[in-house]
Amino acid sequence: MSVAAAFFYLFAFVLVGSAVMVISSRNPVQSVLFLILAFVNAAALFLLIGAEFLALILVVVYVGAVAVLFLFVVMMLDVDFVELRQGFLQYLPIGLLVGIIFLAELVLVVGAWATGPGISAAVSAAAAPAGSDVSNVKAIAQVLYTDYIYFFQAAGFVLLVAMIGAIVLTLRHKANVKRQNISAQVARTPEAAMKVVKVRPGQGL
Repeated sequence: MSVAAAFFYLFAFVLVGSAVMVISSRNPVQSVLFLILAFVNAAALFLLIGAEFLALILVVVYVGAVAVLFLFVVMMLDVDFVELRQGFLQYLPIGLLVGIIFLAELVLVVGAWATGPGISAAVSAAAAPAGSDVSNVKAIAQVLYTDYIYFFQAAGFVLLVAMIGAIVLTLRHKANVKRQNISAQVARTPEAAMKVVKVRPGQGL
């Protein structure tokens, strides 16, 4: 067995085990931590097949943003998961039916799956469109920042507007909370900032 095959089986075994623990763990925080572990091992598998861009996206976007955000939401919100599981049994027949359908589809796909003789050569040719000496990330960056630069900038602008809109919609000013007013601080005069009090000897303020 080669070193690459050994690492493949190691990452695949940990990935399947962590995925099983995500759906079988009773603690939601532990489920999110196992989900992060599954994402990291999936990124390692992408690195083994030469898809560096997918591995980086999986770690940066899903682990660094989605999973961590979900973890903080679960930890900060006092969610009663016992109450959420009370109506689970009434949806169990529908869930079993959907699961059986998905299982039958997987069996049909795997049973009818076949690899053509020219598939490997086509995949190898498409993996490095700019040349064999160019990495996957560099090839995608060359296409993204040359042919699709305007679409990329438009997508970034849409995300920026969405982020500002979410901040504006969720921003609430409370009357009894002290906030800093820069203009009022700059406009203060020495008479308004301090008060001189003459204290008689032997007496306090």
